[in-house]
Amino acid sequence: MPIVAQSTETTDWVSRYADEVIAESERRAPGKPVVVASGLSPSGPIHLGNLREVMTPHLVADEIRRRGYQVRHLISWDDYDRYRKVPAGVAGVDESWAEHVGKPLTSVPAPAGSPHPNWAEHFKAAMVESLAALGVEFDGISQTAQYTSGVYRDQILHAMRHRGDIDAVLAQYRTKKAPEKKSQKPVDEAELEAAEGSGAASEDDGSSGSAGYFPYKPYCGNCEKDFTTVTAYDDDSTEMTYACTVCGFSETVRLSEFNRGKLVWKVDWPMRWAYEGVIFEPSGVDHTSPGSSFQVGGQIVGIFGGKQPIGPMYAFVGISGMAKMSSSRGGVPTPADALKIMEPQLLRWLYARRKPNQSFKVAFDQEIQRLYDEWDRLEAKVADGTALPADAAAHTRAVRTAAGDLPRTPRPLPYRTLASVADITAGHEDQALRILSELDPEQPLASLDEVRPRYDRAEAWINTHVPADQRTIVREEPDTELLKSLDDQGRESVRLLLDGLADHWSLDGLTHLVYGVPKVQAGFSADATPKELPPEIKTAQRSFFALLYHLLVGRDTGPRLPTLLLAVGQDRVRRLLGE
Repeated sequence: MPIVAQSTETTDWVSRYADEVIAESERRAPGKPVVVASGLSPSGPIHLGNLREVMTPHLVADEIRRRGYQVRHLISWDDYDRYRKVPAGVAGVDESWAEHVGKPLTSVPAPAGSPHPNWAEHFKAAMVESLAALGVEFDGISQTAQYTSGVYRDQILHAMRHRGDIDAVLAQYRTKKAPEKKSQKPVDEAELEAAEGSGAASEDDGSSGSAGYFPYKPYCGNCEKDFTTVTAYDDDSTEMTYACTVCGFSETVRLSEFNRGKLVWKVDWPMRWAYEGVIFEPSGVDHTSPGSSFQVGGQIVGIFGGKQPIGPMYAFVGISGMAKMSSSRGGVPTPADALKIMEPQLLRWLYARRKPNQSFKVAFDQEIQRLYDEWDRLEAKVADGTALPADAAAHTRAVRTAAGDLPRTPRPLPYRTLASVADITAGHEDQALRILSELDPEQPLASLDEVRPRYDRAEAWINTHVPADQRTIVREEPDTELLKSLDDQGRESVRLLLDGLADHWSLDGLTHLVYGVPKVQAGFSADATPKELPPEIKTAQRSFFALLYHLLVGRDTGPRLPTLLLAVGQDRVRRLLGE
């Protein structure tokens, strides 16, 4: 069957996968909606690595929707997974939660103070809110609801009848050496495993006992935990006997009527591929090793009459500016954390511009300012038609979905400028508006709403991710000792700046002024370009900037000087510079 032509102006990685998925869907299920899938386990904070599990199929699904096809993006909430351990550092949780280890996540109490009914719903809610902000359209499926309502009953009975076939597949890999764990990396190279915290992480394939192998795990009828062993099973009657190794409870039930248990992960996943007719689902790098659930699932799915989805292996997501964490620990950076300091468009762009097998970092440190600069340059290139095709495609996928444009900041001033203003004004909105209005006197800002939500994100970044010793505190009084110690050149440079303040009081004007003073002192025009100047002018400029920073904020460095000068205000600048 021929590949469907792209509707976008370029062939980026998203378009190429969309071509493959459409063609594969028409081979497998012609005329039916295209099904792509993600799986997330709300076992703790769902982090930015897990987000790649969602964004990869979302971007592909969205491209397919743009072409006029019906698409279902399923997110399986693996909330019927077992509670494995108590995560450290989660607010409202202490070691008393250890008594719930082994229960389904939906049977574990939510952290103290949570408005949600259970553990799974607590962590799911934050992710659902973030996905809405990111414009991700999906159909959520609770595995607790699926299993406890008997939706998978036929599939469970089928798996039990074919347990010998399943066991034979799994036996091929049980003696293989497990892949070595990744070594810990420094904080600024932290990587979040994309599959960590999802059902895939457990890699459970069931157990064999004296009664043989069983791919089904009951939750105990007494203590609700899964420390159970199936001791007998009859295929004809579906009578199953199990015993709990924790509380000693035992019972015999009819599996054709019993809904308190689930298939083990390595069987559960391929069963769902077949049941849902999944065409596309990516998998994390941990699924490339022999015996991993994705590889084994490719053989087991045929037992359920299905085919393995196509889909890429996706690489880790790195974090700069936050400690090395996993989803089982507190403080892990989540999409909600990122969306507090960056607009949805920027976060979408980070996932859209890199192929799934390429790792990248989400910045919580100073790097976020560079990322925003890069984003703004891309926006300008897209606007004037000079962006490269792949870059333009990534931009399109970042700012809009098939349903329409994401809400955006009306006047997106540079993030670093907004952050500097938020830093200097320390929450005083009237002062922030005054400074921002003076950036461009010809088009003064009328309200902070014009620079929102970007301004709010920059302010949140300053308040939550910039250390106190890096915050900007403007001097209350002039540094008289430093002013007295200036040599002739230093005094002249300050005088030249003060003389030009009134005529250059705008962002562009002050930029020209502060860079121009050292040029004029060296006998050049303030308009001279770098090519016309000797290298020592750069050294003179750095010295001049350091002097101004010391006189204004008592440090060697600070926010960009033009922004700082506007923030301090003309009268105060003149006083601090000794006029």
